[in-house]
Amino acid sequence: MTVIVMIVTIVLCAAALLALFRIVRGPSLLDRVVATDLLLAIIVGGVGTEAAVNRHATTLPILVVLAVLGFATSVVVVRFAAREES
Repeated sequence: MTVIVMIVTIVLCAAALLALFRIVRGPSLLDRVVATDLLLAIIVGGVGTEAAVNRHATTLPILVVLAVLGFATSVVVVRFAAREES
């Protein structure tokens, strides 16, 4: 079990670093928004992994709030960007 947790942690950290790289170097606002949404999804995956490993459900409200926050911010920024293009 410990080996699997370490592999998942390494993969999530690598994905987070790549998302941060895209946030910093993204050529457009929409690239940065997608990378930010990906980073939030990685955080949700990390918190979910921690909850599964420790066998508790107290972080479920945090997961729900993070998921709704990611969706809402993505929709708001895309609507803002679409309004700027027209």
